[in-house]
Amino acid sequence: MKTAVVFTAVLASAAAFAPAPQGRPTTAVQDTFMNKIFGMDLFAPNPDVNSYGARDKKDLKVGKIGDKSYVPSGLTAAQYNKIRDEASAKKAANYKRNVAKAGKFLDYTDFYTKRGTDKNDNWFKSVTRGHDMAKTKYDWSGTEDAKGYDGGKKK
Repeated sequence: MKTAVVFTAVLASAAAFAPAPQGRPTTAVQDTFMNKIFGMDLFAPNPDVNSYGARDKKDLKVGKIGDKSYVPSGLTAAQYNKIRDEASAKKAANYKRNVAKAGKFLDYTDFYTKRGTDKNDNWFKSVTRGHDMAKTKYDWSGTEDAKGYDGGKKK
């Protein structure tokens, strides 16, 4: 026991008189854990994965009917598959139609100058107050020669 205490005391005094390490301590900022997380680019492997219209590039499909799959009563598996395929085709066509419309818009500056807002306020005194009105199937002006609403009567 005495030898252990003496040995520890000698070791401590020797360490106290040892020369200090030379050189300047580093001042470089280490990346913290949160900086590493916030700096991750999750879209780096596939940058277009979230862009509009990217659904066509993905391998999305409706699952096939198996032996233990649900089939509504009154239908065969083939009939149910046909209904599901038609719904899937309709959904894909609708998505394709909407992707084709992407990025097409009316330029507000053209609309603004067309209605004359930049020159006077006559647009405010009009019936529509400068709005573009939607076209309807029937003419609601009340004139005799206009096609009127017939209540959906069969001819």
